[in-house]
Amino acid sequence: MERYLKRKERVEIDINNLPSDPGLRLPIWSYDVNDRDKIRRCYLLKGPHQPRSHHFPQTLYGNIARRFNPKWFDEYSDWLEYSVQKDAIFCLYCYLFKPQEQIIKGQGGGDSFVGEGFKNWKKKEKLLCHIGDHNSIHNKARQKCEYLMKKQEHSLPALWLSKDDKNKKEYRIMLTAAIDCVKFLLRQGLSFRGHDESSNSDNRGNYLELFDFLADHNEEIKTVTSAYASSNLKLTSPKVQKEICIAASAETLRYIMKDIGSSYFSIIVDESRDVSTKEQLAIAVRYVDKLGQVIERFIGIKHVISTNAVTLKAAIEDILAKHSLSIQMIRGQGYDGASNMRGEFHGLKALILNDNPQAFYVHCFAHQLQLCLVAVAKNHWQVKHLFEFTSRIINTVGASCKRSDTLKSIQHDKILLHLKNGNLISGNGLNQETNLQKSSDTRWSSHFHSLISLMRMYASVIEVLEIVKEEGVHDQQSVEAGVLIDIMESFDFIFTMHLMIDILGITNELSQSLQRKDQDIKNAMKLVQISKQRLQLLRENGWNALLAEVSRFCGVFEVVVPNMNETYKTRRRAMRRAEEITNLHHYRADLFYTVVDMQLQELNNRFSESSTELLLCVSCLNPSDSFHAYDEGKLICLAELYPSDFSIIEVVALKNQLSTYIIDMRTSEEFSSLRSIVDLAKQIVKFKKNDVYPLVYRLITLALTLPVATATVERAFSAIKIIKHRLRSRMGDDWLNDCLVPYIEKDVFDLIPNEDVVQYYQKMQNRLIKL
Repeated sequence: MERYLKRKERVEIDINNLPSDPGLRLPIWSYDVNDRDKIRRCYLLKGPHQPRSHHFPQTLYGNIARRFNPKWFDEYSDWLEYSVQKDAIFCLYCYLFKPQEQIIKGQGGGDSFVGEGFKNWKKKEKLLCHIGDHNSIHNKARQKCEYLMKKQEHSLPALWLSKDDKNKKEYRIMLTAAIDCVKFLLRQGLSFRGHDESSNSDNRGNYLELFDFLADHNEEIKTVTSAYASSNLKLTSPKVQKEICIAASAETLRYIMKDIGSSYFSIIVDESRDVSTKEQLAIAVRYVDKLGQVIERFIGIKHVISTNAVTLKAAIEDILAKHSLSIQMIRGQGYDGASNMRGEFHGLKALILNDNPQAFYVHCFAHQLQLCLVAVAKNHWQVKHLFEFTSRIINTVGASCKRSDTLKSIQHDKILLHLKNGNLISGNGLNQETNLQKSSDTRWSSHFHSLISLMRMYASVIEVLEIVKEEGVHDQQSVEAGVLIDIMESFDFIFTMHLMIDILGITNELSQSLQRKDQDIKNAMKLVQISKQRLQLLRENGWNALLAEVSRFCGVFEVVVPNMNETYKTRRRAMRRAEEITNLHHYRADLFYTVVDMQLQELNNRFSESSTELLLCVSCLNPSDSFHAYDEGKLICLAELYPSDFSIIEVVALKNQLSTYIIDMRTSEEFSSLRSIVDLAKQIVKFKKNDVYPLVYRLITLALTLPVATATVERAFSAIKIIKHRLRSRMGDDWLNDCLVPYIEKDVFDLIPNEDVVQYYQKMQNRLIKL
């Protein structure tokens, strides 16, 4: 009885959150004896912790500075591990199986490759001594690791099954079907379990129903499933579903990490709450792959108990260490500009810069653009009133299903009438059913789409408000509807609405471009400049066209257009001795010019990074107009901003290489029509110029690695809302992460063959049949 109670008191080990860094691990003997094999198997599946891209620090031995040589990872790839925290190497095999008493007695190297680590870099021969002969402690530990991954259950059925090729074939058929079901549900972001999974249930859940569907349409699967329906090999249990999901997610991440390799990368980070009100940190990486393409990949989320910078940095380090990525290889940080992120002294940006001065910070361009709009909307009273009344109109019209249906019905009838009269063009995808869209300060482009939808449904919205005014249940509703009708039928409202649609139409195109994953920072700044030029052109030449369009709109809906030469009558209390102004002066100078100027001023203030040294240097790589922006001096300065990537000797060599490079580029026809640094990188790899100019290509990859927007992690939080909805609000963090990675990175997930998932699943624990 006492033994049973002790077993019940044992704390369950979270396999997914075991420390990756060997210097932070607890001794294997400190875990419960029942958990040790599970922990060993987890570490063997992950493989030795080898942060190949880490910037290894130097240690003085006398007058000579030495450091760990990453080439040793290739020589001892199966067991050698490196701890970033302790700057020491460890042995994975000995950590997992070296007897405790031999560690204490100092046999077989004692604690040097297990506890404290080995860091005497001038004595590489100690690694060979550690391996020893066939009967050494290291090799015995290695043999135990190999046996653990291969051993079978020592029961007669297992021994019989392992020798039967027919059973292996049938088991593979059933396992492949289970993997197909899991991959489909992961890709679509669907739940696995059902409320009632009993055999007589009408809906047993997505996984079981899909598995039965496959069996019904595949005689081979149906036969095998029926044969093993009552055996332990049945692959329909929740545990099997979860293990296959873990295997699929792990293989997806393994492919991503393999693609990153030893490349430089930037981190894109954001934090938000999910449906269970947990604070979640999402992280993505941006890098340049072997083909010269800019890639952004989501690599995971992590629950954080606090949003202060220290906690966020610890979470980022934990995620990176889990995938053997080093913080020393970060070359850029992209955040949304919150104070805990961008703080100059105690923000996340500052903490990472303290560890890695080359991790340059870039404020999300799309977020800055949204802040420009919000600033204008809050600082100009007439624009502020426009968005305030627009919000009230949308809330009033959409307050009930009846009103929404009435709006759709009225709009539908109007579209049919216009089609009949020839005022609208019919065609595939045209004149679709729509509704009013709400705006939000935190949703990019939402203000633009909100105004567009209101303008398209202007007449229908007024009709619905008329109905509310006449049939309102409460007097307050009728009064509110009447006030909103008066506002909508005013020239001020219509004029401001059209003005903001023109301005937001320009910035909306910029916002959409900034959210592209392959956007480079130089091209992003160019797009900002183009938007500024378009706003300036609107200011100089757009007044007459805007007034004509507003007048035409007012004429259609019988709204009185004021005489522009008459005195403007303000609704506000007249100021004493106030100078009288005409309507033309008010609408053109006080409204049109002022709002456009405010937008231009905000863009200039928010995007001041264009004057920083880093971006000025990056702009010299732009290949447009036959490399017109090329400046050798600034490119040398760019290299000097990355001292750990360019040694003093390489900076000197770069100067000579640049001279040859620019002549080659300007005289080669295949590089004459390039428009962006992204195109340049792809073309250089295509024609293998990266082997001819390796230092120049290194500069290009560093420039492309700088983040532009946080759209990738913003999309991750949108995916969380799809996967972790109200009915799945109790999902664990690890389960959520395993579902998110395949769902977000579908293009990678689709490349993972079933056989890789099969092998990972087989190695997760002992199986009755070994494939």
